[in-house]
Amino acid sequence: MFRTVYDKIRLLFVKDKESYLRLYKLLGFYPRRLLYYKMAFRHRSFRNHKGITVNNERLEFLGDAVLDAVVADILFRKFKKFPEGNLTNIRSKIVQRETLNKLALKIGLKKYLQISSPILTHNYNIYGNALEALIGAIYMDQGYKKCIEFFEKQILGKYINLSEIVKKETNFKSHMLEWCQKHKVPMEFVLTKEEFKDGGRDHTFETELLLAGICCGKGKGYSKKEAHQKAAQEALALLRTDKAFAQSILNKAEADAKEEELQEMEQTTPIQDTSDGISSEADA
Repeated sequence: MFRTVYDKIRLLFVKDKESYLRLYKLLGFYPRRLLYYKMAFRHRSFRNHKGITVNNERLEFLGDAVLDAVVADILFRKFKKFPEGNLTNIRSKIVQRETLNKLALKIGLKKYLQISSPILTHNYNIYGNALEALIGAIYMDQGYKKCIEFFEKQILGKYINLSEIVKKETNFKSHMLEWCQKHKVPMEFVLTKEEFKDGGRDHTFETELLLAGICCGKGKGYSKKEAHQKAAQEALALLRTDKAFAQSILNKAEADAKEEELQEMEQTTPIQDTSDGISSEADA
């Protein structure tokens, strides 16, 4: 609180008051060292323009690392029961280049950038890179905690539906179904064990996930849904990490489909008369 009041008072005596006010609208706080932000908005195409030789690439390098830590920090505190794999996947969805490009445009970063060639504005990676550079500038100007505050209030709270990302990430059964539909692989959950403990209050289920008849994952939970999710999660991890195994599942599904097709053809094909018109004595 005191720091905010101090920054407002200091603003009365600075020369480039307009730049500070513009940045306040973007950041949600008053910057202290304007130089870092000017550097963050300067693309390398602007490098030799009017004798300027400094661009935003070094701050982009720094901001990339800080942003990874900031998002990891937020997710770690928010989702206390999530395993490392889930947290990593959610973070990757947030910090991936396509997402950063969109976020940079949504917060209005485009109008702050200094770019020499208009053609470069069609390269959307420029905006994501600038957002990383801005994070680097905030870190150099006011430290790590201010980076978290900026990301939570100005970006996460306004433009990222974290609940939707988490929902998509943790619905492993849905991802597994999509994979099976795409590759035409039959999927089946088989209940292998059902237990009642503690007088029936502790009810657990164990299931296996079969792909083309092959067990690819096992899950245990306090409901069938939970057991299915865990089995699907295990199966997806196996398919992603073991490409040879995934190919064997595809081969098995293809072979089973061909065999089933042949059996159907045999059942529907009429039996031909091979007597060649020869009549038995009884017929005569």
